[in-house]
Parts: sequence; structure tokens; C-alpha cells
Amino acid sequence: MDRPAATVASGRLDPVVLATKALSVWYGSTLALREITIAIPRNKITALIGPSGCGKSTLLRCFNRMNDLIQGARMKGDVTFDGELISGEIDPVVLRRRIGMVFQKPNPFPKSIYNNVAWGARINGYRGDMDDLVERSLRRAALWDEVKNKLHHSGLDLSGGQQQRLCIARTLAVEPEVILMDEPCSALDPISTARVEDLMDDLKNDYTIVIVTHNMQQARRVSDMTACLMLDEAASDGHRTGILAEFSPTDLLFTNPKDPRTEAYITGRIG
Repeated sequence: MDRPAATVASGRLDPVVLATKALSVWYGSTLALREITIAIPRNKITALIGPSGCGKSTLLRCFNRMNDLIQGARMKGDVTFDGELISGEIDPVVLRRRIGMVFQKPNPFPKSIYNNVAWGARINGYRGDMDDLVERSLRRAALWDEVKNKLHHSGLDLSGGQQQRLCIARTLAVEPEVILMDEPCSALDPISTARVEDLMDDLKNDYTIVIVTHNMQQARRVSDMTACLMLDEAASDGHRTGILAEFSPTDLLFTNPKDPRTEAYITGRIG
């Protein structure tokens, strides 16, 4: 397929790291997403918004083949990472190391803070200074100062916001190029949410971030690009399928949406 060379973000062209072309996804016989074409710019934050059930998380999981783990899931169309088809010869384990994921609910391992961060690096054969890697990852996740004196305490003893930043540190420790975040703040209080949002803004200097969020204010605060997914008209079986209504720079999407469905959603008339 043709490699998407650039996309518009913040008024200029930016190189594309992830892209889909005419991507459709089924769970069994149910069509969840239909013909999604999108290009994710490098070192930007891209938000996926839309009403419940429109396929935001499904699309997110396509980028690192997490849907492969769901029985009955299948896709048609292309997904590329740095121009290479991810359905080709890329090992899914290697792909998920390069494209990390942070989930909706913090999920630290029942291990020490240190071993939570070191775990992924160890199983991937990291040969460097593990102490330095753990500290560097926790610093990048804005957590080091809060835990440096209790690295051997359980990660489960941390607050919810700290646990989520620990999971981000664990992801960073395997040195990914892209970080996928599936509603990473939905279980957090406003103070913890603000810390994670500040962290995302800092991390985009070195990583590409794609975030699913139901919080439109959050999407507007943190993202450079926003994709609005919607549900199309009901099929004969009553099921409604996710489609891409609009994808544009965030400031334009929220101030001057081109698609009336996007305007209806962000103004609260639907969804």
C-alpha cells in the first residue's frame, strides 16, 4: 500500500507513524468498525472520542494487534507501523514492545515497585544497568520522587493515580516508540488526572501517544489531533457500526467541526 508520508497537525505537516486504510473489524459476525482510514502523526497526542460502543477501544487495539487475543475477532484492510504492514512478518510480541499500552484501570503486578518496572525489561533480555533503567523510567513517569525510598514496597500499596503512573513507567521501561492509552484517567480523581495529563504532554517529546477518552475536555486539553468516531444507522439486525466521522487538528475539530455529527456530539446533542 502507499505509505502515508505526513499528516497535518498544529498547522504543519508531521510524519506518520501509524495508519489504517479501509480498516473494518468484526467480532464474530458483528461488524464493529467499518472502513476506517486514519494517519497518526509522530510525537503528537491523538485522541479518539465518540459515543459508547462506537469502536474507539477496538481501533486502539488494532494498532498493536491486541484484538488478536479476542476469540472471533478479525479485520479487513491495512494497518501500518512506520509504513510496514503489522499483519505481515512482524512478531506480535515485538510489535507490542514497540507499541506499548496503558489500560483504563491501573493494573500493577503484585510485586515491588522496582520489579513492576523491571519486569518487562528482564523478560526481553535487557543487559544494561537495571537500577538506572528503573530510576529513569520512574522519573519519566513523574513518580520517582514519590517512591524512591520505598522501591521494594508493593506496587499495590500506591494510590490509584500513582499506580497508573507506575504502569506508565513499566511501559516506558521497554522503550516503546508509541504508547496507547485506553481511558487512562477514567478511574482517577481530578488531581491524579491532572498529573497524568501533564505527564502525557511531557512524554510526547519522545513518544507518539494515542488516547481513548470519553472526556471531551480532556481531549481538548491534551491532544494535538482528534478523531471523532460515530455510530452509523442501525443495520437490519439492529446493530450499529462504528465509523470515522472526522479527523482533524483538535483546535479545529472543537471550534469548527466539518461534519454535523461531530458538532452534535461535542455540543452534547447526541451521545
